[in-house]
Amino acid sequence: MPFTIDEAFLPATLTAPPMTDQQFAEFCAEHPDLFFETTAEGEIVVMPPTFSMTSARNGEIGGQLKRWAAQDGRGIVCESSGGFVLPNGARRSPDASWIAKDEIRKLDEESLQGYWHLCPAFVIELRSKSDRLPAVRAKMQEYIANGARLGWMIDPEIRTVEVYRPGREPELLAGGDSVAGEGPVEGFVLDLRNVWDPLAG
Repeated sequence: MPFTIDEAFLPATLTAPPMTDQQFAEFCAEHPDLFFETTAEGEIVVMPPTFSMTSARNGEIGGQLKRWAAQDGRGIVCESSGGFVLPNGARRSPDASWIAKDEIRKLDEESLQGYWHLCPAFVIELRSKSDRLPAVRAKMQEYIANGARLGWMIDPEIRTVEVYRPGREPELLAGGDSVAGEGPVEGFVLDLRNVWDPLAG
């Protein structure tokens, strides 16, 4: 499915026929310079490559979560290049996520070796300058509606964290140097200082 979109118009949403996981993987491989997700309605969301500073921040977040998960031992961490098929059919790739090993063991072999058909228990989205705030917030609500037990939307430009939990309104945390996990990631504490300013350390 060849196409060209000027980067000034990204992110963009396209309509396309339904695709299997394999077809979606092949479609992504045809366009390695772009990043794709699909909505529950089957629309393709096209995003530009991540800005370098955002990538550095993502690396900091994922690194801290991975170190904690390795010590905790109950789950594993995926970063932004990994995709999940949510119960509503959307294909999403959180910037960082934690999944219990017991949940992964329930997957059939096809899903285990492909896109995992589940919603991570804990998800993090890092807002970049190109992200539209309503779209990121809608994605966070989608994770919660599909089974996530905790979600953080981190906005480094204004140094806030929006905390999402099932059955509750999002909680806004502003100006802090850390944020503590709960529920599935009880005991994890994200040091935000190098997220706010990766050059500070």
